[in-house]
Amino acid sequence: MVSKLAAEHVKVVLSGDGGDELFAGYDRYVVEARERRMELPPVVRRCFTLAAQLMPDGMRGRNSLRHFSLAGAARYLDASTLFRHDAKRRLFQRAIFELFANDEPWRDAIGFMATEPAHWLSSLQYLDIKSYLPQDILTKVDRMSMAHSIEARVPLLDHKLMEFAATIPPEMRLRDGTTKHIFKRAMRGILPPEIIDRPKQGFAVPLAGWFRGPLDGVLRDLLLSARSRQRGIFNTGYVERLIARHQAGRPLDWQLWTLVSFEMWCRTFLDGRTVSGSGRPSPVPHRGPALVRTR
Repeated sequence: MVSKLAAEHVKVVLSGDGGDELFAGYDRYVVEARERRMELPPVVRRCFTLAAQLMPDGMRGRNSLRHFSLAGAARYLDASTLFRHDAKRRLFQRAIFELFANDEPWRDAIGFMATEPAHWLSSLQYLDIKSYLPQDILTKVDRMSMAHSIEARVPLLDHKLMEFAATIPPEMRLRDGTTKHIFKRAMRGILPPEIIDRPKQGFAVPLAGWFRGPLDGVLRDLLLSARSRQRGIFNTGYVERLIARHQAGRPLDWQLWTLVSFEMWCRTFLDGRTVSGSGRPSPVPHRGPALVRTR
C-alpha cells in the first residue's frame, strides 16, 4: 500500500533500510543487553533446563525457563525461534520429522556471529546484515516497489557508509537503552525532533486479534482442512491445540501465520500437480495474475 501510494506521485523513492542494522536500531538488541546483564550461572541454568523438561507442553512459564537456561548466542537465537525442536516433534508427523530431526537450524546464524567475536552487539548486527536484511527487509521492499513500477534506493547501504559504520564502537550505537544513539545525535539539527524521537513503528498488523476474531474461521478452514490433513505433513491434533491456546490468550499469532503461509504455498505449488511421462511432477496451469519484474 505504501508503494502504491508513492507511485501516484513519484517514480523514485529513498528508503531508510539498513539503518537499524548499521546503527543498532532494533529493540531486540536492547532486550539482549538487558538479558546479558542478568545472565545466570551455569548451575542455575541447568536447574531451569530440568524444570522445563518436567513441565507439560503448553504450560505457562515453560518457554521462559527454557529460554533463560540458554546462554549467549543460543539464547538470542531462541528468542526469534517460532517452533523449537520439541515443538516440531509434536507438530510434524513422525515420518516427516525424521527427515530433518538432526538438522541444526541455528548453524548458519552461529557461523555469522562467530566471525565477529569482538563484541556481542557487533556480532548481532553482522548476523542481521548477512541474513535478515537481504532475505527479508530488502526483498519485500524491492518486490513491492517494482510491483508498482517505482525505484526504491537505499542510501544508508552505500558501501562507504557501511564500512565507516562498522568502525564505530558498539557503545556509541546502543547507549543506556537508546538505539541508534550516534546516528540520532548526528541528525540533530538536520531532522526535526519529532522525527528523531518518535517511537519505533514498523509495518506490523494486528494478527493476534484477527485470528481471535474475523479471521478465526479462515484460520480453521485452512489449517484443519481435509486438504491439509491428506498431505500427512502436520499432526492435526497439535495444530488444533495451537489454535485453542491462541484463542485462550497465548500469543501464538506468528506461529499460526507461519502455518497459514505454508498451507497457502502448498496449495499454490504442490496440490494438483500431475506426473509427466518423465516421472517428474508438472505444475498445475497458472490460474492467477503474476508479477513480472522488468529491470
